[in-house]
Amino acid sequence: MLKMTLQELTAFVDTEFEQVEGDFSVLSLSEDEIRVRLNVQDKHLRPGGTVSGPAMFSLADVAAYYMTLARIGREALTVTTSCSIDFMRKPEAGVDLIADARLLKLGRQLSVTDVLIFSEGGDLPVARATLTYSIPPARKGWKVG
Repeated sequence: MLKMTLQELTAFVDTEFEQVEGDFSVLSLSEDEIRVRLNVQDKHLRPGGTVSGPAMFSLADVAAYYMTLARIGREALTVTTSCSIDFMRKPEAGVDLIADARLLKLGRQLSVTDVLIFSEGGDLPVARATLTYSIPPARKGWKVG
């Protein structure tokens, strides 16, 4: 069951993580899936005019974080504990990237999400990642946000 709507999720992240405001857009959200866009800018490019590996990692990480938050609620201290990413092909130059993330497991302490990243309009993934997030233990009377 979702604990945050797409609008609540976007507003929370914009408030808590101003450093990435405008970089990402949530396109769709369901109970187990989320679609997130990396709004590609010059700062995301590497020599040769393609999107950098760190920018693709950020997209995968943000998509998994958003998916986890959507299910557990406003827990800013949820953190990445593990990531495995495969860069499979060069992203199209000058094109936004789209991450399709699917929640594989949500437990009391960990969530596991699989992410496929595509150049917008492309059929083949440019990267694939699996991320695990650590969920902070509930503390009586304590809630971020």
